[in-house]
Amino acid sequence: MPRREGMERKDLLKANVKIFKSQGAALEKYAKKSVKVIVVGNPANTNCLTASKSAPSIPKENFSCLTRLDHNRAKSQIALKLGVTADDVKNVIIWGNHSSTQYPDVNHAKVKLQGKEVGVYEALKDDSWLKGEFITTVQQRGAAVIKARKLSSAMSAAKAISDHVRDIWFGTPEGEFVSMGVISDGNSYGIPDDLLYSFPVVIKNKTWKFVEGLPINDFSREKMDLTAKELAEEKETAFEFLSSA
Repeated sequence: MPRREGMERKDLLKANVKIFKSQGAALEKYAKKSVKVIVVGNPANTNCLTASKSAPSIPKENFSCLTRLDHNRAKSQIALKLGVTADDVKNVIIWGNHSSTQYPDVNHAKVKLQGKEVGVYEALKDDSWLKGEFITTVQQRGAAVIKARKLSSAMSAAKAISDHVRDIWFGTPEGEFVSMGVISDGNSYGIPDDLLYSFPVVIKNKTWKFVEGLPINDFSREKMDLTAKELAEEKETAFEFLSSA
């Protein structure tokens, strides 16, 4: 159920908890245990967690939510700024919630310039843009699309879904990682367990793994914790509704 004008996020959560509880229950009852479930409807992370909790016999790792649209937007913003194509940019990260608290991180991203791979910070030499306008543009891009066309993203969302599914099916290219909302259990980045949080992942044999060992600076740490806090609050609200739904 989409968010309508005048609706609080809480109202949206309440309506969707019901929907995703029943979807999860249907999957539990009728789907193969090897099913891969991708949630796009917002609030996507918490809807995905709700569906997963309602299908306890399906492995949690089989549930993911779409943050690839944000990932693609981050790549595009960098590409536009540098006058290259989005394909020349890799390893951007979307951390956290598919909401305006998400953290688009390019500390580990690379761009191909004149045949050489260069770090994005080094290539752009514009830290204030990267730590300011770049982040807010990606965070608020969905709202900008709605404002411009009076409807939410369509083609770019469809493209992101096909990217997400293709990478699950065929795996990620060597040396490349992508962003995906997945269960946070066992991550090495200090994000609490049992949240559906967007991480950098690599995929092989239809199985995703966290990208490990990326250094996290203080600026990133704060942003990653902020979006985790929002997800923990959403989860709490959703689970209150879940027990009464």
